[in-house]
Amino acid sequence: MSRCIRRSTAVRASELPTHPFAVAIVFYDAGSEPSLDRAFLRHGLTVVRDGVRASDGATAGRRRWLGIVWCLATLVVGAQEIEFRHGTSYLEPLKYPADFQHFDYVDANAPKGGTLRAAQMGTFDSFNGILDRGRVARGVERLGEGALIYDRLLEQAVDEPASYYGRLASGVWVADDFRQFAFRIRDGARWHDGEPLTVEDVVFTFHTLQEKAAVGVRTALMELGTIEQIGPNEVLFSIRPEAIANPDLVFAVASYSILPKHYWATRDITKTTVVPPLGSGPYRVKEFKFTRSITLERVADYWGEDLPVNRGRHNFDLVKYDYFRDESVMLESQKGDVIDIRTETVSKNWMTGYGFPAVREGLFKRELVHLSRPWGLWAPVIWNLDSPKFQDVRVREALWLLSEFRLTNRMLMYGFYNYAKSYFYNSPMASEGLPSARELELLEPWRGKIPDRVFTEPWLGNETSGYGFNRDNVRRALALFREAGWEIQDGVMVHVETGVPFTVDFIFGSPFGLRQETPLMNAMNRVGIATTARNLETSNWLYRMRNGKFEGGQISFVPNNIPGVMLRNRLGSASAGSAGGQNWNRIRDPAVDALIEHVMAARTPEDFYAATRALDRILLWNFYYIPGLGAPGYRLVYWDRFGQPEDPPSLLRPAWLDTWWWDDAKAERVRKGLAALE
Repeated sequence: MSRCIRRSTAVRASELPTHPFAVAIVFYDAGSEPSLDRAFLRHGLTVVRDGVRASDGATAGRRRWLGIVWCLATLVVGAQEIEFRHGTSYLEPLKYPADFQHFDYVDANAPKGGTLRAAQMGTFDSFNGILDRGRVARGVERLGEGALIYDRLLEQAVDEPASYYGRLASGVWVADDFRQFAFRIRDGARWHDGEPLTVEDVVFTFHTLQEKAAVGVRTALMELGTIEQIGPNEVLFSIRPEAIANPDLVFAVASYSILPKHYWATRDITKTTVVPPLGSGPYRVKEFKFTRSITLERVADYWGEDLPVNRGRHNFDLVKYDYFRDESVMLESQKGDVIDIRTETVSKNWMTGYGFPAVREGLFKRELVHLSRPWGLWAPVIWNLDSPKFQDVRVREALWLLSEFRLTNRMLMYGFYNYAKSYFYNSPMASEGLPSARELELLEPWRGKIPDRVFTEPWLGNETSGYGFNRDNVRRALALFREAGWEIQDGVMVHVETGVPFTVDFIFGSPFGLRQETPLMNAMNRVGIATTARNLETSNWLYRMRNGKFEGGQISFVPNNIPGVMLRNRLGSASAGSAGGQNWNRIRDPAVDALIEHVMAARTPEDFYAATRALDRILLWNFYYIPGLGAPGYRLVYWDRFGQPEDPPSLLRPAWLDTWWWDDAKAERVRKGLAALE
């Protein structure tokens, strides 16, 4: 079966499809340019003039070109035909049918208006979101619901584990083996300057990301091979022949912000910029104070406002982000009604900082939001494995034995956190007990190259009383240090052969990280390990962590429901030590690499969970991280000025930014309540 799309406007040779399954039939009349014949024929297309098919090199009198009909014989990959659908999912079927009107977690009749004032830690110095360099402003990100000025090909339904529906794309097709996937771009999509958004913009975006973007982006897209236009509105992505098919790649591609080719044609996309770029999304940058604040305004004639994936979303006329360098200042600013909403990241503040009158009067809300996604590890300690002393697993285990999660949680975190005993905490991806038969199939080839306890012992964590120095753990730690060639001499841990003292230099990106790890550093000091610790300004901390200029540090590990690409970026050997890479502690482990590939190659829930659990065991028993804090939920604090959808289900992410709305009655109640408290 064929589908033919008539093009009644002029066509350039560069617009022609090059896919071997594409056929174009070009119709001519008197007065056309014969040179067009050669251009079409060079692309392997069929030229018909007055009902007669031309051969390569054929010439004819001048004829008037009437138009081009793109006839794409249904694309067949193996025995599979392209069939565009309204969405795509992984492991589980789509929840929403092709004729769905809106997501269940929105109010489709939510009013538009008002201003949302949010808070952001740190600063910004660039509007180019694809680079490692610079700190990009909120609203201009390359991924996620915060990328408000842009559109993406598909929109994730956050009430499903891994389902995506058409946004820029009206249809999506994914091959059964995940080696190819295609999108059909909607007619009517346009940039904020009125120019149409086309397949050319999509192709430009991903060629640019592959060649010029941050290392993490290029790593995420490293399996992509060809990106080609196969019709006037269709684009086909194919992975490299030697690459392992990866289901997450479809969703990664679908989630990136699409960039305007015509805008960047006269600008250097490899450089940071202080000029807000052109977008196509529901918001545009209205004003900003560099490094301090940015205000986004809703686009009144946004082309995609009435799409099913957008109904009931993006309801605020203005979204303003104020930037802060100190958590305490940010909290006080919110108490003073300078900002409306923020995430509380400090457990002390959560437990003790919200006793002010507006809370007691019900004007200010504090909510623990439970999410249906993996929480992973919240700020675990990591070691720089490029440092020789950390390359011995016995040393890493000894340091783990000195850690005291329960003491830290009780004394410093007000008992807020759970003990996370898995890289995939709060998820069926987490390992439990002993390996299953399917897990053993994946682990067996690595016997002798991974710790034996992967096969014989469940990982139970470092359970302690939480009331001080655990002597049994210290004895075990000292025995491991001795096995690894370290011993205490005159109160100092030194290497037996070289006499070099064991020292660790920690760096942290916030004072709370430093405070959190003080019990660990105290325990290390008690066994003769000298520690230093510094709290660095954010940009300096990022630079040192990315470039391996540290020995001990912290970085959260929070996977999504399809963590293949993220695992490669955070744990894979290819990302270790690369400039701007995300494998900051430099794990280079062939077994880890192999299990990541098994995760990415899984096609059934059984294979997927077996692979993540087997990987989890290898990571835990190698003590690459010191697990500890597991978040029980998302701590949201806000002034009660906003309407929310009724009875929202548990979601993959907090949805206040795009599903809440300004409520005049609530806002008036807050205004009067604050006036009464003065």
